[in-house]
Amino acid sequence: LFLAVCAVGIGGTFQYGYNVSIINAPTQHIHRFLNETWNSRYHKDLNPDLLTFLWSVIASIFSLGGLCGALIGGSMAIRLGRKGALLMNNIIAILASILMGISSPTGLFELLIAGRFLIGINSGIGICVQPLYIGEVAPKHLRGGMAMGTSIFLTGGILTGQIIGLRELLGGETYWPLLLSSSCFPAFAQLLFLPWFPESPRYLLIDRGDELSCAKALKRFHGSSEYRREMEDIQRECFALDGEKPKKPWQLFTDRGVRWQLITVIVMTMGQQLSGINAIYFYATYIFEQAGISAEKIPYVTLGTGACECLTALTCGLLIDYVGRRYLIIGGYLLMTLWSIVLTFSLTYQELYSWVPYVSMASLFAFILSFGLGPGGITNTLTAELFIQSSRPAAYMIGGTVSWISFFTIGMLFPFIVNGLKQYCFLVFLLECSLVAAFIFFVIPETKNKSFLEIKKEFHKLNFGRNT
Repeated sequence: LFLAVCAVGIGGTFQYGYNVSIINAPTQHIHRFLNETWNSRYHKDLNPDLLTFLWSVIASIFSLGGLCGALIGGSMAIRLGRKGALLMNNIIAILASILMGISSPTGLFELLIAGRFLIGINSGIGICVQPLYIGEVAPKHLRGGMAMGTSIFLTGGILTGQIIGLRELLGGETYWPLLLSSSCFPAFAQLLFLPWFPESPRYLLIDRGDELSCAKALKRFHGSSEYRREMEDIQRECFALDGEKPKKPWQLFTDRGVRWQLITVIVMTMGQQLSGINAIYFYATYIFEQAGISAEKIPYVTLGTGACECLTALTCGLLIDYVGRRYLIIGGYLLMTLWSIVLTFSLTYQELYSWVPYVSMASLFAFILSFGLGPGGITNTLTAELFIQSSRPAAYMIGGTVSWISFFTIGMLFPFIVNGLKQYCFLVFLLECSLVAAFIFFVIPETKNKSFLEIKKEFHKLNFGRNT
């Protein structure tokens, strides 16, 4: 099971984290490449406004690709199977790597834009299909910890991207095309390792009706003595579904039986993206500068933020099946509310005392730790648990779409929010975190150690009123 999580993660959310973070290191080099290309083509300098526009297209087209990937990921998982969709997804990543790698030698920055768009599609599909596969192969008592593999690989990808993007490695001027095309390595790794593992047993029995392959897959994953209990659980769900076909996303919106599960996924996904974690990374350089860290050392301190997230994802993975989902996610949001208050004060009185910048720095790391411990990891886990087999792929498509739209929106609006509100932008995030914590407290039941059918029953009261 552990190896299956690794094989799925390396080409799934790892790619997302990796490609989000590697674009930061070569910013100046890409600017220079755009200028030189424009000059050699049109024999005049590139207008600074147009340069900013081209750069923002290269950076943000990734999230547009992610949105497209989220929209097709669920359908691919139904048509090709969870494993088949992930294997096919690597071909997109390899193609994207080739385009980004040859953009500099050929002098075509359009290839860079196309490559970033394709790697976005790859990340969108990966984020949608990977948690589906993990959630479906995991036994009940390990489901939380295994689902955290999604988060662990995502944060691991961010950290790896930060390390490889250092000047001493591939962040230098000559190597940046190699840096951008290095995302083909995780794709090759998944193509090498994933074929050794079976398809999702739930998919095989419920979607394909193949009982023999399902039993075989369960024996591989759970051992020949333990697999019967899981088999019975899948058969019960199959019987309850009574031949119901996988639903399309728009069908979920009209299905009263999943109304509150859907509202929960939308609120949690938007809450995760708009929680202020992007603001933290945006402010990190400024906070480090204020604390007296020299500009050339900042990339190394920023590694600390990546390591921080990675560490909390691992911690959350160890705690989730003991503490439960509710306590961790509510606690995470409440702690983020607290650190938003501290950050607002410390950034306001930054100049007053020499020790205040260090308070800002401590709060920054504490905010990242709180995010990783709750919202960062558990949001994806809960999406898998709140839906039964026929609704789950569509739920991931909706969750993914909401996530990418929020990601894109915050990317576009965020500079304006920061310029307008300065450090008081954290008051907006404070309000958002406390509202999401209150929603989870009142709406979401604990899902620890419960089967998908039991969780559905819990929501039945909310969806249809107490008395039915």
